[in-house]
Amino acid sequence: MIKKVRERLDGNSFLLMITILLFIALYIAGVLIFSDKNFGKPQVFFNLFINNASLIVAAVGMTMVLITGGIDISIGSVIGMSCMMLAWMMEKQGMNPVVSIVIVLIVGGVFGLVQGFFVAYLKIQPFIVTLAGMFFARGMTAVISSDMISITNETFLKIANSKIYLPFLAIVNKKGNLVYPYIYPSVVIAVVILIVAFIVLRYTAFGRSIYAVGGNEQSALLMGLNVRRTKLKVYVLNGFLAGLAGFVFCLNSCGGFVEQARGFEMEAIASSVIGGTLLTGGVGSVVGSLFGVLIKGTIESLITFQGTLSSWWTKIVIAALLCFFIILQSIFAKLKDKKK
Repeated sequence: MIKKVRERLDGNSFLLMITILLFIALYIAGVLIFSDKNFGKPQVFFNLFINNASLIVAAVGMTMVLITGGIDISIGSVIGMSCMMLAWMMEKQGMNPVVSIVIVLIVGGVFGLVQGFFVAYLKIQPFIVTLAGMFFARGMTAVISSDMISITNETFLKIANSKIYLPFLAIVNKKGNLVYPYIYPSVVIAVVILIVAFIVLRYTAFGRSIYAVGGNEQSALLMGLNVRRTKLKVYVLNGFLAGLAGFVFCLNSCGGFVEQARGFEMEAIASSVIGGTLLTGGVGSVVGSLFGVLIKGTIESLITFQGTLSSWWTKIVIAALLCFFIILQSIFAKLKDKKK
């Protein structure tokens, strides 16, 4: 029995467990320290999802790319470009919101297709390809409009501001009124994408091929897998999810501007790595990435409730956690090599 438990906790499973326990510890610490500020209210927890819905979507795509052994540092720019496109199409061109959203998703997929072709078929380093993609997408954002465009479209704002109440977690406030916690459609989108990605990675042939390609390309080829096609599909999917993340981001910001979502790709990578995804490929989980995002959100909430610390402390803490998890990954990799 003990041997089985040890086997299950080896490597990535152990890293995932550490990530989950770290999130629980941080959140409980917040509840205890800021009990007078109502940190323990259900709405505070759901705000973690509301504020980070777009990052969850982006982290799902990034996790798949990292599992293949690749990387994509262009998604922050693609998200910014997607927001600007949505704002420009609806406000400057008077286009229907649904049509605008569909166009943004298609553009994201095409963007991923082009990058995936360079990576998979021309065998150019993913970092170089996506670096070019990052500059291109950010430049195109400025070409569309160098000024901020606020979205006033009634249909879009109605979707963005629609609250979905959760009656099973109602609490009584100081005035004796029953208050229901709520989420927005952006959270529903993020959760659905997370569930679909989990099923794809765990229970489909495509998901297994992603892990096989990241684990060892030569072995994957010997198994008869089409490595190039698998990589291409992953980058197309990642581009599509970047476009979707842009839409979700826009639901929160309700506008587009050139500097939007700058550095977002690094937050997605950090969330994935903290969640147990190996930068060398072959190992990772979207569930871990979710908890990586929630850890980042919890740290932000703790700093906000504390009131005197700069928001930049979030970056400092995430950097420390990132170093910690990379060191752990290195240790487990060496232990695995010794067992071989």
